[in-house]
Amino acid sequence: MASNTKKTENIRRRKRASLGKKRKKVMSKSSTPPFPVHIEKNE
Repeated sequence: MASNTKKTENIRRRKRASLGKKRKKVMSKSSTPPFPVHIEKNE
């Protein structure tokens, strides 16, 4: 069984890792929209 210290450390680490995840995901999705870079001209 894990000690209280280890439990607390793991909980804090988990919380730190999840902080801002939703916001970061939304921000990255709403940044510059995808646009074609190299369009081959079919002439």
